[in-house]
Amino acid sequence: MPDRLSALDASFLYVEDHATPMHVGGVAVFERPSSGFDYEQLLTLIGQRLAYLPRYRQRVLEVPGHLARPVWVDDVDFDLNYHVRRSALPEPGTDEQLFDLVARLMSRRLDPERPLWEAYFVEGLAGDKVALVTKTHQSVVDGVGTIELGQLILDATPQDPEPLDDTWTPRRQPNRTQLVLDAISETVQRPGELVENVRSAANDAAATAEKVVEALGGVASAVRTVVRPAPAGPLNVRVSGGRMFAVVRTRLEDFRKIRAEQGGTVNDVVLACITGALREWLLSRGSALTSSTTIRALVPLAVRDAETAEYSTPGLVGNQVAAYLVDLPVGEPNPVLRLQHIGHAMADHLNSGRSVAARALLTVGGFAPATLHSLGARAAGTFSSRIFNLMITNSPGPQVPLYAGQARMVEMFPVMPLVRNQALAIGVTSYHGGVYFGLNGDRKAVSDVDILAGMIEESLEELKGAHW
Repeated sequence: MPDRLSALDASFLYVEDHATPMHVGGVAVFERPSSGFDYEQLLTLIGQRLAYLPRYRQRVLEVPGHLARPVWVDDVDFDLNYHVRRSALPEPGTDEQLFDLVARLMSRRLDPERPLWEAYFVEGLAGDKVALVTKTHQSVVDGVGTIELGQLILDATPQDPEPLDDTWTPRRQPNRTQLVLDAISETVQRPGELVENVRSAANDAAATAEKVVEALGGVASAVRTVVRPAPAGPLNVRVSGGRMFAVVRTRLEDFRKIRAEQGGTVNDVVLACITGALREWLLSRGSALTSSTTIRALVPLAVRDAETAEYSTPGLVGNQVAAYLVDLPVGEPNPVLRLQHIGHAMADHLNSGRSVAARALLTVGGFAPATLHSLGARAAGTFSSRIFNLMITNSPGPQVPLYAGQARMVEMFPVMPLVRNQALAIGVTSYHGGVYFGLNGDRKAVSDVDILAGMIEESLEELKGAHW
């Protein structure tokens, strides 16, 4: 039988358009070792690891007449050099130049005629650093059969590149007749899918939503419990095709100190910092705030499979990411009370018995946040954009250095996708003593995303200086 896309994976292809490409990105910055680290070494490293990620050498093939969902097939013309590209900044490249490049790369859709991922090796950064910018479509990473590329190429110790001995041979693609015969065979068994597939491929939003609800069951059922839409505001506008990207660098020790004084979790403190920044950003735009004003965030969190006794890798990332709706109290002027409100709102998750502690997540091999951010975006994709204002993902990473070949990674910033009518998405990752925020904003609606990034730093300082 063909390797057919799941209903959820197909839905990400159906809803994608030029303004809302459905890929998750990452920006990893590396120190170039004295032995060097160049494009050819990265190409060799990725080529070595692709044997563990067969999906990265497969493309999507449509079924004639949309009689069934598309299928995954080996790309007989697979070209690693096409997917791993080389770029450079004018030396010495600045943060502003790098993140402007990231914004432009993330605004472009992936080529549907090829495997749905790209990586860019960016040279010329100040301090003899290089960056790796990755883009992976949400239909690719499911956390079980396929993890994110960034998780696979990083190691706990420096590794010498090995000669590339690629023996992969693509399987022959099915012809149109075979695709139709397979679709007819499946339709005979499930006749209701024929009409559903045609409607979904025609961008019927209701049909696509129905597919997603059917695919995720319990997670999507949470949507039906929400009876009121998200508050209106400047974050909910139809997005353009352009992007702005900004980052925040903070220290994990600061978040731990605040948590120790106030209780709750590091994630609560992260959300409180973002809440304080959003409050100041809204005020800077002349928004009228009252004590009850909120912004609703969709916060995907890793959960443990209810039937899994141990925190195994499949139990952590096998689609076990649940999306929680949290009303951020941007109308509250007191930073301590903001943190307390968020702590109470997140308590239900902690009390569910399915939450995953940060230390358990760190048992997942490689740089798991890359995969968990992708799974968070998948979970967010099951919710109507009308019931939340922005997405915030936060995934803990290892507190020891990781390496791509001989090059040590010094920073990593997630780039979360925007959905229709939502102009801002924030990803947060902790790594080796740092907490790194990536803010992806619409170029028209949130052109001042760099100002908002600075306000997150100010919000953290406000919490650090608050009297408990």
